[in-house]
Amino acid sequence: MLLNRQPPQQSGRDWKPIIQQFDRAIGKDGVIRRKDELLTYECDGLSCYRQRPALVVLPRTTEEVAAAVKICHDNDIPWVARGAGTGLSGGALPVEDCVLIVTARMRRILKVDLENQRVVVQPGVINNWVTQTVSGAGFYYAPDPSSQIICSIGGNVAENSGGVHCLKYGVTTNHVLALKIVTPEGEIVDLGGYVPEMPGYDLTGVFVGSEGTLGIATEVTLRILKVPESICVLLADFNSIEAAGAAVAGIIGAGIIPGGMEIMDNLSINAVEDVVATGCYPRDAEALLLVELDGLQVEVDANKRRVMEICREIGARSITSANDAETRLKLWKGRKAAFAAAGKVSPNYFVQDGVIPRTKLASVLKAIEELSERSGYKIANVFHAGDGNLHPLILYDESVEGAFEEVEKVGGEILKLCVKAGGSISGEHGIGSDKSCYMFDMFNEVDLETMQYVRQVFNAKGLANPGKLFPTPRTCGEAANARKTAEFKGAQLF
Repeated sequence: MLLNRQPPQQSGRDWKPIIQQFDRAIGKDGVIRRKDELLTYECDGLSCYRQRPALVVLPRTTEEVAAAVKICHDNDIPWVARGAGTGLSGGALPVEDCVLIVTARMRRILKVDLENQRVVVQPGVINNWVTQTVSGAGFYYAPDPSSQIICSIGGNVAENSGGVHCLKYGVTTNHVLALKIVTPEGEIVDLGGYVPEMPGYDLTGVFVGSEGTLGIATEVTLRILKVPESICVLLADFNSIEAAGAAVAGIIGAGIIPGGMEIMDNLSINAVEDVVATGCYPRDAEALLLVELDGLQVEVDANKRRVMEICREIGARSITSANDAETRLKLWKGRKAAFAAAGKVSPNYFVQDGVIPRTKLASVLKAIEELSERSGYKIANVFHAGDGNLHPLILYDESVEGAFEEVEKVGGEILKLCVKAGGSISGEHGIGSDKSCYMFDMFNEVDLETMQYVRQVFNAKGLANPGKLFPTPRTCGEAANARKTAEFKGAQLF
């Protein structure tokens, strides 16, 4: 089997001549070498894993990115691409003695073409800037992660990010038409095109979601959408999270595809109200369901009536609706702030990202509740209910010895629950360094070997984001030993 190839280890490397090469290629102001400054880059949004890089470079152009990658390639230096650093799976976590290539200074919107509904941006452009740029003309960019005011397009491309509106409009890959990339050899290549359905292999689709293992995107051509004629947001609250899940199934079963559907449990509701005080979320509700409907006015009006009927039939205590932009924003404000709010009710939390079929919502949520009781760790549930993308937040205190290791195990059990229910170990956060050891739960050895063929074609030396996405030889060995032990005991591990 082709394992996740690791770059050659070269301890005692003489960095002085290499730094001089980066200084010439990018400029001294774009090379960070002081140890205290490097601390800023030792982790991404998954801050429980940390590793200081040997060097950080901040290019401004495609050519500078290519020069930086070429230096790494010629000197057998592992490198990791990083955008805004908001990722939650350790995808931008540095590896030992690596160069971190940060695209934060590549923040230009290169082209706006409203007639063809296209925008071309550099990877450091913040997600929400795209919508801000075109909103005055009645357009918007659909993928909207909760971190959209700080996450960058390059990171969204790497992780194939989703968001509230991915149910109806899809995730990042559905809105990327073309890419200019720098390969791990330092070559500049164009993928895709300005029009959809380009001939040849869909290398754009292969690259989006590849988590920095196939190269770095330096220009991204995005598809933008026209703002719908009418938008309405409904907030229904329930006496149980199972009832909220049943409402989701009922809405989809009725043939209605909302722009977005989100569920929050009681723990999340109260955390949000404590922090952002929306005044809209009933604190005594066990769960609330947010439903956004959009489209033509007549369509929204008809769907609104039907959604309200379904929610009432299932036992909704109350339903609030909002058509004006200000009130809609207020209803969504709490959901967008849910992760930040969790940080106020617990010293630390560990967020997971799994996907299950909508029909399994009630049973899986019940199993997560039982897991919480057994483990002794509270778990807050906030998730994209429409497409079954769960985001359980496991609350803990890192000052308690061994707590994080226990929480990691709880997170792993949740991922296995998702797979057992017919789902996936990631919906939008990616695999990164956090979940690579669980790839065996979803794929067999032949599956993983086939994926590695693609990686090795692009990344033959294994220098681009090593140790991410696929199991390493170490985790492969651990998984194999665990299987043998389980089989010997007559148990079923997965």
